[in-house]
Amino acid sequence: MLMPKRVKHRKVQRGRMSGLATRGSTIAFGDYGLKTTESGKITSRQIEAARVAINRKVKRGGKLWIRIFPDFPFTKKPAETRMGKGKGNPEGWVARVKPGRIMFEISGVEEGLARQAFESASNKLPVKTKFIQLEK
Repeated sequence: MLMPKRVKHRKVQRGRMSGLATRGSTIAFGDYGLKTTESGKITSRQIEAARVAINRKVKRGGKLWIRIFPDFPFTKKPAETRMGKGKGNPEGWVARVKPGRIMFEISGVEEGLARQAFESASNKLPVKTKFIQLEK
């Protein structure tokens, strides 16, 4: 599973997720892409599940690029714990995505297969997505 090697802060504040993606909003590597249409947090497990789903569909054909990386730690408090007593311990890593961000790209496969692969990957993700292709 994806996670950073080192981070500056072990626990971070949540912050806001407003606006549209300015970086990573165009296809840069492949021919087809999976773009998000809403903001959200995607865990490293969900990214891995989507990657496996895409690879199962294309059966070792083509090349896949993952354009998001889970570098944001999230914390959880133990079950049945009273309020207060500080912030919980880090539990995992999420990638924060904004609308317009391209999450996956693929090349070397035909359009129908790429659509099917991204459709099955989209079912593993908590955000609404859209299939896009490179303008020729």
